[in-house]
Amino acid sequence: MKKEIQYRDAIAADAIKLSILYKQVYIQTYGVDGVSDEFANFIVKKFAVEKLTQTILEHPGHIIVATYNNNLVGVAEIEYAKQCPVGNIVAPELNKLYILEWFCGMGIGHALMQLAEKAVVAKGEQQMWLWVLESNTRAIAFYEKEGYRCIGDASFQMEVNKYENKVMLKEL
Repeated sequence: MKKEIQYRDAIAADAIKLSILYKQVYIQTYGVDGVSDEFANFIVKKFAVEKLTQTILEHPGHIIVATYNNNLVGVAEIEYAKQCPVGNIVAPELNKLYILEWFCGMGIGHALMQLAEKAVVAKGEQQMWLWVLESNTRAIAFYEKEGYRCIGDASFQMEVNKYENKVMLKEL
């Protein structure tokens, strides 16, 4: 049984595993039409090991990982002082909350969310926002259950394709 989940801040040695986890979950969520050239170019650049290593080293505590048997199974990533695409809000963004499909439904997302919110509040912040693919009804329901409310819509432009997202906010 997959019960021994541990949580900690990411370290530089996690970068290669984070790169794979990010790509896996991103493809499952956004790759509804398969992996196009545009899509491949985007995720290879966005989730490059070097880029993730740099983020971990320059912003300690911004990436929280969930592990099972020392293997990454989930992650929450916070970006502080981000301009929300809806309204005049500058606040921390929950940039990623990714859980491997095999580990969904085990409370990992809830635990990572609580840790991210605790980290944000510890820095004196009072709200956090995120955006979620509008067709990802499971994630939207999860965020609503966690107390986030939809404040509007925003498009994410890749190279050619555009993805419609719900923007959600929570007062902490």
